[in-house]
Amino acid sequence: MQHARRIAAAAWFLAVPVIAYAQGTAADYARSEGLGRRLEGLVINQAQAPTWVGEGNRFWYRKTVEGGNAFVVVDAATGQKQPAFDHARLATALSQVSGERYTPTTLPFNSFTYAESESVIEFVADSVNWRCGVREYFCENKGRVPFQQQYASQWSALGLPPAPYRPDTPRRSPDGKWEAMIRNHNIAVREVASGKVTILSVDGIEGNAYQHNSIRWSPDSKKLVAYRVKPGHERLVHWVESSPDDQFQPKHYARHYAKPGDELEVQQPVLFDVETQKQFIVDRAQFPNAYALTDLVWRKDSRAVTFEYNQRGHQVYRVIEVDANTGTPRVVISEEPKTFFTYSSKKYRYDLKDGAEVIWMSERDGWNHLYLIDGTTGRVKNQITKGEWVVRGVDHVDEEARQIYFRAGGMYAGKDPYLVHYYRINFDGSGLVALTEADANHQVSFSPDRKYYVDLYSRVDAPPVLELRRTSDRTKIAELERADDSKLRATGWRYPEVFVAKGRDGKTDIWGIIIRPTNFDPNRKYPVVENIYAGPHGQHVPKSFSTQMGMQSLAELGFIVVQIDGMGTNWRSKAFHDVAWQNLKDAGFPDRILWHKAANAKYSYYDTSRVGIYGTSAGGQNSMGALLFHPEFYKAAVSAAGCHDNRMDKIWWNEQWMGTLGKHYEESSNVVNAHRLQGKLLLVVGELDTNVDPSSTFQVVDALIEADKNFDLLVIPGAGHTNGGAYGNKKRNDFFVHHLMGIEPPDRNVALKASSN
Repeated sequence: MQHARRIAAAAWFLAVPVIAYAQGTAADYARSEGLGRRLEGLVINQAQAPTWVGEGNRFWYRKTVEGGNAFVVVDAATGQKQPAFDHARLATALSQVSGERYTPTTLPFNSFTYAESESVIEFVADSVNWRCGVREYFCENKGRVPFQQQYASQWSALGLPPAPYRPDTPRRSPDGKWEAMIRNHNIAVREVASGKVTILSVDGIEGNAYQHNSIRWSPDSKKLVAYRVKPGHERLVHWVESSPDDQFQPKHYARHYAKPGDELEVQQPVLFDVETQKQFIVDRAQFPNAYALTDLVWRKDSRAVTFEYNQRGHQVYRVIEVDANTGTPRVVISEEPKTFFTYSSKKYRYDLKDGAEVIWMSERDGWNHLYLIDGTTGRVKNQITKGEWVVRGVDHVDEEARQIYFRAGGMYAGKDPYLVHYYRINFDGSGLVALTEADANHQVSFSPDRKYYVDLYSRVDAPPVLELRRTSDRTKIAELERADDSKLRATGWRYPEVFVAKGRDGKTDIWGIIIRPTNFDPNRKYPVVENIYAGPHGQHVPKSFSTQMGMQSLAELGFIVVQIDGMGTNWRSKAFHDVAWQNLKDAGFPDRILWHKAANAKYSYYDTSRVGIYGTSAGGQNSMGALLFHPEFYKAAVSAAGCHDNRMDKIWWNEQWMGTLGKHYEESSNVVNAHRLQGKLLLVVGELDTNVDPSSTFQVVDALIEADKNFDLLVIPGAGHTNGGAYGNKKRNDFFVHHLMGIEPPDRNVALKASSN
């Protein structure tokens, strides 16, 4: 089948005459659509992140070799490495049992697990569990992967549990003497020895019932706590699958899907003393308007129970502790920013000494940092990290040494602030130690005892390196791998250029990349296409090595392709991030346009009179927004799976940045502003998108029709949250060739006809 497709592609290029344009020719299309085959397997000795074996100091990793992959095992203490197994013997054993033909470099798995003192490896290949001996070299088919395990991600997308779940299983107390359960919407306990059942509550009713999965016993087994929950609005979103594979008639699906402004469930924590049968309904004054409360967690000494309160609108976030003897709550920590508290990526809490101290992450000084909090008073004992840089995450807290291992970005002036480095610091803020050295984006993996670490690093413009180091003094024990990219570069492929320009304030650096075609000619003029995703939850310009296959294939048609992180995205200062607050239509466009103009000023071939833009999901909202709010600069847009009106999209993402409903939702809406459309627009939507309600796209279509606007629409039957896949990419590429180059794209219907004769 693959061979037939290649013949069809070749026939298409023979059938379409080559037009003598600088870009967008049949030769450019051939180079673009064949890019994956040309670049596959050209980088040698490119390692993946390691996997540590058990609790010891051995690890394995996979790396690229001529013709495929190889697996290597390393002794961290000595740095000695060797093949993880005899690849040839394993390929022979697996081929004999499976009926397939494998070679030493084309084994059908990317990861495995050692078992039986490393004499056996276990892996999944083609949805089958395999067990292979790597001393005697035999392989056993252990049966197909269970359906629920195989399709766990799809089940999750449908809101279904990944495995059978029994909500009525009694919760046994730590001492084994009691079982807690729900009886007629209320909390009941049963004495295991006698079987006697005691009802502890009577206020649970249908529509305001105690939840079994929230029950938590105190460590001393004397008390328990649970949430009584009053449901909110149970909004259903509906989908119709027009063209199912297994039947002629369409199918209908529905799923619970909360949207901004919806009434949410109310969780009421209630505490019970089992011996006295006292009930304490916890006063809600400190958590009156919850978006959500987290799981209930007991202190180890049973003195109190804690949970976290995320207020609706995400401008108040609190750690609450409830006294176990009185049911009285107190606020341990309260974050109350003027804009949003980024709970989705910047919330970190680590309780020390059973809550006597708390390590807490906060942007209260304008940058994302760590603080040591007095758990009794809530007072800041000291700021642990400080400076005009950001903590990206905590990897480990060493309570005994009172040290924190963490990731950060932006610590080095003049360097890319998004590159992740690893550090160690003392609780009191002293003794900051850098664990990574190279000017690159790092991914560090520590041994189980943290005596050693493996550092995998690269940049978007530098190939990967894998190093083994000792934690105590950061000594490099061995350079394990250094990728060889010579064959890749020999094809004409070139690294993206990291480009920096000042943002709207004239001071802040805006970072992005420029991708050029492999046949780049600086004497030509190139239209520019921007790949946009301005979701405030992250930063999105790639920082690690990749062939950038998607953007590079578009560039091959004769475009300069760029990607930029403008203001409003994550992992810079709080002020940088706050640009998104109640203003998603901004999407960093003032910074992006200045960045483009700076590139144009430096490079004569960079044509800012022909700029297109494309994106998916939040990027779909952004790309259409470019034509609505900045039509003087952007001329054509491809918008896929866009959340075009933030009132139509999922509640957790949109209320995080837009807060509670208000006029600002309309101001950022592509639907409300559809009448502003200038330029050329292609909308793409999958009819079964469970991430962004497809109606968001169809509502913008309705508004465009009402405004008598011209646009194109591509609906993908049976597709979920998508840019249209391979077909959508071709439509996107043709769209830009037509509207930015003024060239008629190849007629693919002619190609089909040519290939069938």
